[in-house]
Amino acid sequence: MTRVCLVGAPEVDLTYELLSRETARDALATYDIREPFANSVAVDTVSLGTAVALLNDLNWYLVRFVDEALVMEPSVSEREWLSRDLAREVRDGKVPPEETDQRLKVFGRVEGELVEPMFVRRTQGLVPEYDLREVDDTVVVRVSESEFGG
Repeated sequence: MTRVCLVGAPEVDLTYELLSRETARDALATYDIREPFANSVAVDTVSLGTAVALLNDLNWYLVRFVDEALVMEPSVSEREWLSRDLAREVRDGKVPPEETDQRLKVFGRVEGELVEPMFVRRTQGLVPEYDLREVDDTVVVRVSESEFGG
């Protein structure tokens, strides 16, 4: 199963914004909705292609209400997320899965909320320590070259 997670902008109630609108509600109707982080909506899809298609279907809402659109594809990593752009590149065959692990966006996690990301490169197979503040945990997101450099 490929998981899609949308993390809402701080000023919006993401679940309300998505489920109060018919098109988004219809797109999510067949999924069991979870909330792995504060102000997030996550669903399990059958494949990376389905996950990217769902994100495309929800694009209007993503632009307005979402800070991060993440995809967890077990064939790439069982613990690290992919950014939407990188997930699309992997699906389209532009980036091989084994070449996705160098450029990272690492979020701190405090009381279930994702905070202050830092962009880092994996060094000797290790993720550099998150050092922006004290956190309960971290969440690692693999990002595309353009997201990392831009």
